[in-house]
Amino acid sequence: MTSSITQKETKTPNDQPQSVYDWQKLIKKYLDPPNPWNPTVGLFIAGYALASLTIWEWYQGTWPLPVLVGMAFLSLHMEGTVIHDACHNAAHPNRWVNQAMGHGAAILLGFSFPVFTRVHLQHHSHVNDPKNDPDHIVSTFGPVWLIAPRFFYHEVFFFQKRLWKRYELMQWGIERGLFISIVIAGIKFGFMNIIYNLWFGPALMVGVTLGIFFDYLPHRPFIARNKWKNARVYPSRVMNLLIMGQNYHLIHHLWPSIPWFEYKPAYELTKPLLDKKGSPQRLGIFETKSDSLNFIYDVFLGIRSHKYRRSKMRPLAKILPNNHWRKKWIGLLHRTAVVPVSEDD
Repeated sequence: MTSSITQKETKTPNDQPQSVYDWQKLIKKYLDPPNPWNPTVGLFIAGYALASLTIWEWYQGTWPLPVLVGMAFLSLHMEGTVIHDACHNAAHPNRWVNQAMGHGAAILLGFSFPVFTRVHLQHHSHVNDPKNDPDHIVSTFGPVWLIAPRFFYHEVFFFQKRLWKRYELMQWGIERGLFISIVIAGIKFGFMNIIYNLWFGPALMVGVTLGIFFDYLPHRPFIARNKWKNARVYPSRVMNLLIMGQNYHLIHHLWPSIPWFEYKPAYELTKPLLDKKGSPQRLGIFETKSDSLNFIYDVFLGIRSHKYRRSKMRPLAKILPNNHWRKKWIGLLHRTAVVPVSEDD
């Protein structure tokens, strides 16, 4: 699933590749399928092992609840990277093992692997498109701290766009049936406390984490559709470990088949090319006063219009008590509007 680069000429220093095609050849070593035993396989196994230990210790009653919740969060956090790489066929070189890892991670997360895969690939095809990028809606339709519940929109989008292929609708039914069966069993046999404390609660925390570091931060300010600028990089060794490479998100968008543990070296190799293309390589929150104010707005409100003049939220001005507040509301819509722009590659 290597993302191809079609541009032909880029003027670079003599000691660097002379065309984007040359860069593609240079980065090829990161595009090949990972080894059968790779860090993503380790994350998959560790996630299930940690989840099992968490449940075991719950029944042993020797470890405090905050420790168990932290362990459950970590197990789900690791599986979040597994399902992401599996949907790009970058988790394992064997197609069947890759699929098994994707479905296994989805079950632990309470997701559906076909939904995650098809919706995420749709995001890659339409980055920052208000109508066709489902993650754009997740990031721009409410405050950041409520980003996790908005992931349910993915399932709605999956059926609205009829994205499934072959047996994927059946797979969705099996995974959703399993999820419902676990909850029913929890009610019937009295282990809903485990589900609430060690599954739903940590899953909500992971949803916020994934929403912020996979969707929100990488694509701010949500206006660029150019493939060199529609996501960003903010280099950091610490963040690279904590969020498993997602601070190099632009690398993932440019070359989706690169596994998460090779984002950092791939970025360091291609940095001169990204510099040439003007790719954003900072967090983009504190660079200007506007960045900071927009971030604060997103934390507390975050609902953004996608048109300056015909915003769907403009009619709300009619319920405000006087013209002063109506003008304030319309001015706020104008200042916070997200109107994506396309640029030539």
